Amino acid sequence: MSTFAASHLSPSYPDRAAWGTAPKLRAWQQEAFDLYSSREPRDFLAVATPGAGKTTFALRIASDLLSRGIIRAVTIVTPTEHLKQQWADAASRVGIAIDPEFKNSQGATSRDYIGVAITYAQVSMHPALHRARTEARKTLVIFDEIHHAGDAKSWGDGVREAFEPAARRLALTGTPFRSDVNPIPFVTYAEDGDGIRRSLSDYSYGYGPALADGVVRPVIFLAYAGEMRWRTRAGDEIAATLGTPLTKDQLGQAWRAALDPKGEWIRQVLRAADRRLTEVRRGVPDAGALVIATDHETARAYARHIRTITGEGATVVLSDDPTASKKIKEFSASEQRWLVAVRMVSEGVDIPRLAVGVYATSISTPLFFAQAVGRFVRARKRGETASVFVPSVPTLMGLAGEMEAERDHVLDRKPPEEGLDDFLLEDAQRKKDNPDVVGDELPFETLEAVATFDRVLFDGGEFGSAAETGSPEEEDFLGLPGLLEPDQVRTLLSKRQSDQLKAKRSRPEPKEPQLAPHELIANLRRELNGLVGAWNHRTGQPHGVIHAELRRACGGPAIAQASAEQIQERIDKIRHWATQRSH
Repeated sequence: MSTFAASHLSPSYPDRAAWGTAPKLRAWQQEAFDLYSSREPRDFLAVATPGAGKTTFALRIASDLLSRGIIRAVTIVTPTEHLKQQWADAASRVGIAIDPEFKNSQGATSRDYIGVAITYAQVSMHPALHRARTEARKTLVIFDEIHHAGDAKSWGDGVREAFEPAARRLALTGTPFRSDVNPIPFVTYAEDGDGIRRSLSDYSYGYGPALADGVVRPVIFLAYAGEMRWRTRAGDEIAATLGTPLTKDQLGQAWRAALDPKGEWIRQVLRAADRRLTEVRRGVPDAGALVIATDHETARAYARHIRTITGEGATVVLSDDPTASKKIKEFSASEQRWLVAVRMVSEGVDIPRLAVGVYATSISTPLFFAQAVGRFVRARKRGETASVFVPSVPTLMGLAGEMEAERDHVLDRKPPEEGLDDFLLEDAQRKKDNPDVVGDELPFETLEAVATFDRVLFDGGEFGSAAETGSPEEEDFLGLPGLLEPDQVRTLLSKRQSDQLKAKRSRPEPKEPQLAPHELIANLRRELNGLVGAWNHRTGQPHGVIHAELRRACGGPAIAQASAEQIQERIDKIRHWATQRSH
């Protein structure tokens, strides 16, 4: 078999080359391929942002090694059953016949195939079988999203046993970091200056460079806050405002109320997201939208809301549905507006026309969030943008604000002991039949959940201010054109924010009830502490350091002695920092 087909492979399947690319490898793919060819390594780890074209890169290497006789077989290991089929389809386009239906019970596959596609779970169930297959022929093993090999000790041990004798191993990931400290097989770790072991990649291509190259779309995050009220099992009624400083329990309960399909919050956000989709479709006629739900019950309920809002049904993909892969494939090839899925579409699934997302789950690990957002960044032509609607929760705001940050998998650290970010990825990817959002330990009944537009996050900056859903202020951001260059997005967001501030200054201020001095200062302190918390998530700076920087920048005494005017000045300062690319 020649490498002709692979060398003329479209940068992303199928025929979805980004604007400005010829039918050949993208610049990063060619650079990584040249590096691989010059080293001829047994192990190679390529880290490339979701949507960059890792599949194309890997199959180009496989074609080259097969043509030169360095390998005789290919084994592709994936996180999910659906991805096995996706890899087999892609490989067939370059003349590599892969069996995606291989079962452990078979022992061997047909001689018509050059290799097989299997899952990490499949390997862990019978590593000796896969070791024997690997030893029988010189094999290239492609690990898709290699971090999954660390999901459980049995998975990692199985992968090591099965593929230790492989002639070549090519590891791929878009998100090399994990939420735990399980080592990833065949990944090299090295100590940094602090004695902490970090993963080392052989080639890395992050979201920032990919965005600059026009390989991925810019992501606009639209955050929604709101008033929540619920009744606990004990009969107590509790109210809280999502988007304001809350305790861990209050935040968990308010978040749960927001995502409750019986409340108005999710309906209002879905309605806003559908309006955004309509605007995007003016420039991208086949653009689609995805809701990432927490469990089966809420997924079906969200689909009913979408039918009410749009007048047409949504495709619902559940993890135990044997037709899930078929539904995803049909949705990808159609012009249907909405897809609703339970977590399983968060990673690896290739639906490039997805341009609008609703993050309607409580999972908040950096890994899961990055994988979820990765579903919307796959560019097909220059100027396409992605819009993701998220609850106004500090953890998510921090993750959205640091989209361009590069991360490594870090060992020798303790998993976080508190906060919403201590869900393990295994739990995030597991099949769910019942609700399990944050706050299950305090069962309650949602009494009221009303959404308000909070702000827009883009490229590390924040734009807009609180507004009612359906208001002209919200519409300013929902109506952004669907085809914009990254610099145009920032310019337009800045202009709309400026226009809103001018309009607000020109309107007579409504008279608010006069607060007692102690009430006013307490409110301002809460607002400042909330902003400091969000800045901590973005920069990693301790809260005390941020307060000290604000004090140096604005003057005045410590926060405990500061006047209302001095606290307001610090609030204005940190908001100004947030509109800048960096501080």
